[in-house]
Amino acid sequence: MNDRTEDLTQLGREARIPASPDEAVLESVPNGQAGTLYLVRFTCPEFTSVCPMTGQPDFAHLVIDYAPADRLVESKSLKLFLGSFRNHGAFHEDCTVMVAKRIEDAIRPQWLRIGGYWYPRGGMPIDVFYQSGPPPEGLWLPDQGVAPYRGRG
Repeated sequence: MNDRTEDLTQLGREARIPASPDEAVLESVPNGQAGTLYLVRFTCPEFTSVCPMTGQPDFAHLVIDYAPADRLVESKSLKLFLGSFRNHGAFHEDCTVMVAKRIEDAIRPQWLRIGGYWYPRGGMPIDVFYQSGPPPEGLWLPDQGVAPYRGRG
């Protein structure tokens, strides 16, 4: 974690997608509104990983909501971190919760939730939800806005 924005290693520089989530560096910046209760949302509608059994690609729409404390997730590093899953073999549940826990470790938010809306594997979509605990009182929580999977509907 960086105390100053000039210490960032990826923002404003050429940075490639890491080969794996373990190699990815999730950076943070100071929260200029620390002490104010508000929600930050990141949406990744084209998240990819691979099935650990078949090596076939898996696709998800991730929605990450958090109430920041002293630090914010630096968005370029988050994009690179999420992209690092492209060749990572893991089940949907593991990928979704791994993303949440890495963010928690990086910024220690007041509260965090993630919705992993996975596209069908074997004809069945798998949705994975994680929440760090009850949301802070008074925090506005919009719906994550991802419709249930309907196929060709």
